[in-house]
Amino acid sequence: MSVKLGRNDPCWCKSGKKYKACHQAFDERIALAAAQGHIVPNHSIIKNAEQIAGIKESCKINIAVLDYIEEHIHEGMNTAEIDKIVYDLTTKMGGIPAPLHYQGYPFSVCTSVNEQVCHGFPSEDVILKSGDIVNVDVSTILNGYFSDSSRMFCIGEVSPEKQRLVNVTKECVELGLKEVKPWGFLGDMGQAVHDHAFANGYTVVREIGGHGVGLEFHEDPWVGYNSRRGEEMLLVPGMIFTIEPMVNMGKVDIYIDDENDWEVYTADGKPSAQWEIMVLVTEDGHEVLCW
Repeated sequence: MSVKLGRNDPCWCKSGKKYKACHQAFDERIALAAAQGHIVPNHSIIKNAEQIAGIKESCKINIAVLDYIEEHIHEGMNTAEIDKIVYDLTTKMGGIPAPLHYQGYPFSVCTSVNEQVCHGFPSEDVILKSGDIVNVDVSTILNGYFSDSSRMFCIGEVSPEKQRLVNVTKECVELGLKEVKPWGFLGDMGQAVHDHAFANGYTVVREIGGHGVGLEFHEDPWVGYNSRRGEEMLLVPGMIFTIEPMVNMGKVDIYIDDENDWEVYTADGKPSAQWEIMVLVTEDGHEVLCW
């Protein structure tokens, strides 16, 4: 936790209230969980009201960009066109595409088709055809605040098997979201995701997961989906993180492209699907900020 405050000191959340009337009881509850051996958040990843308001404005751009793509994505389109749409629309609305130049990533968006698990490179050579499933992962910076979400799109006539994978993956996110409650645990959400995927004959990628987000592109906590109830980090109001399981039709194994060190594929060549939402833990449950 942060530096110990006196009861009458200004609260660390910058509300202007005295600590005793604001977050003292909150901090004491977190300290009790830590004493019981649980992983707990520190103040740096708990957002205050001003920060949440700024993050929500960033989310508005992210949602608008994905809405536009949903209306315009089509068979015969190459994924470089999607990248241009994301850059042009994000910057027109005053934002910055967060992936662009992030740790050397050369594009404004990730477009992952069929057996690509994530971080697919947009390309003029990747032309969407009937039967493809594609994940479009958009992230935005606005006034220093980050947002992040992705959606799956089915191109033309998709096989029943691929459609089911896309649908079940979305159900995994929805079931995981129901478990996001203050003073619960990330593992509650993770097990709900895992159980639904496996009950439908699928696997959930282990090496790559969700993350905290808002003041940085990727913050603590790391969010996995092969976890158990009552485990992982304690959920408290003010935490913001993504739920974004990558669900494989086949085996769980993946590999990263040797040439670019970014694009991730299923090892068995079977399709993978991913939906990503961004959620805020509230006093009485949760609020989905970005989808």
